Amino acid sequence: MAKVAKALSLDVEVASTQKILSVYVYYRNENGEEIPVYCDWGKNWGEEDVYKAIRNMMFVLSFHPEHTSLQGMRKEMCLPA
Repeated sequence: MAKVAKALSLDVEVASTQKILSVYVYYRNENGEEIPVYCDWGKNWGEEDVYKAIRNMMFVLSFHPEHTSLQGMRKEMCLPA
């Protein structure tokens, strides 16, 4: 997740509970709203698979009119890992 954030110049905030069953990734937009972009649902995916899933979702979000700050990052989202 940090790899995606670094590539897109986004901040990372890690919040954990005592028992972690799944990994959830949210994008916090300009208004502070958290939008879910990834959950592993207990899957045992490799780092590259997780990276691609998050990057793909961020790319899709960049087309939504409420997420204008992501529009300028589309080119970075399309670059190979």
